[in-house]
Amino acid sequence: MISASDTIGTGTLPAEENPFGTPPREAGQRWLRLGLFGLLLVAAGGGSYLLTRRPAAGAAPAGHVHGAAAVVDTARDVMLSAANEKKIGVVFAQAALAPLARGVRTVGLVTYDETRVETIAPLIDGQVDRLYVNFTGQAVRRGDPLLSIYSPMVVSTAQELVLAKRLRDDVAGGTPDAVRGAEDLLESARRRLLYWNIPPAEVERLERTGEIRKNVTLRSPVNGVVIEKAVLQGQRIMAGEPVYKIADLGIVWLEGQVFEQDLPAVRLGQQVTAEFQALPGEVRAGRITYIYPTLDPETRTARVRVVLANADLRLKPGMYATFRFDAPTPPVISVPRSAVLSTGKRDLVFVRNADGTLAPREVILGVATDDRAEVLKGIAAGETVVASATFLVDAESNLGSAIGGMANMPGMDVQEESRSPAPAKE
Repeated sequence: MISASDTIGTGTLPAEENPFGTPPREAGQRWLRLGLFGLLLVAAGGGSYLLTRRPAAGAAPAGHVHGAAAVVDTARDVMLSAANEKKIGVVFAQAALAPLARGVRTVGLVTYDETRVETIAPLIDGQVDRLYVNFTGQAVRRGDPLLSIYSPMVVSTAQELVLAKRLRDDVAGGTPDAVRGAEDLLESARRRLLYWNIPPAEVERLERTGEIRKNVTLRSPVNGVVIEKAVLQGQRIMAGEPVYKIADLGIVWLEGQVFEQDLPAVRLGQQVTAEFQALPGEVRAGRITYIYPTLDPETRTARVRVVLANADLRLKPGMYATFRFDAPTPPVISVPRSAVLSTGKRDLVFVRNADGTLAPREVILGVATDDRAEVLKGIAAGETVVASATFLVDAESNLGSAIGGMANMPGMDVQEESRSPAPAKE
């Protein structure tokens, strides 16, 4: 039995009846320490919640927030030893004042140079007697025969030319009016043949020999490749009807789409480098020669034209290409892109002060390239910034802010850990 005298005073069981086998005073102290530890965990959890939660609409002004909530979205200066900087991979770089080459990359399609495409359309009526070029894709050289045509109108005019030549010879000793009339007839027949694109050599041969041929042979006026063929052997054609289209592929166009926001960077004459899926590892250079005056309302892009040399004819119309050009800006302050830490509300960089501390500084960014970002406001040229491991430095900075905020919470007696580097052990 437990007497009243056993419970008054100590409030505990006698030592011999304690199931944990500990002295009464030590057991009480143990429970007290456990309670304080639990309270500390609850307070730390509440502080973390206040640090990480977003302020609700209508929250109290910042000046009325106490404890850990006062350090939301804040960061403190960080002091790292050289060993710690090396351990987490901190690299430094300078904010440079220099032109920033902004690269624009887009895709394009190889097309014909429209100024080097020739349409072959005979100016005479007739019937195709023979095709010398009889399939699409056939390469031709200037002067190569394309087809021969039997044209009654050409034969009739050739006969007039021969008769006029004989008449002029017959009246050479006659009156001036007779000579002038014969010359006019000869010149009229000659002019009509030349207007019909009958080669001058053929007209001269006709005058010299008087031999009239049944067919007229049309020849290619350019070097190139037949890209369209609209005639068959034995077909009757009318004057002005296209029969061939020949493209000179020694020069080709590369047409691409540039997004609306990149248009200010496009300039006539800019150097362009192009790569092709069909030619891996090969880079071609050209220049922008034309910027189309309209914008596609659906894709919000504008077409640009690049001229490329193609002496080896390896670039074929229809090929896909990726091309890039750089648009340099006036000298601006820029930092490596890896130096910028974006929180969603602001952009930060860590600047190295003269005493070695790393201070977070808010910046306003401008244009960016693949490896650098323009800084419009926040740092000066020549300042040293953290260029790598920025996220780890920011975590260290916010850890210091969180500890400092919890130290000011009511009921908390936490001393902020010094951010100074610990002395190296010998």
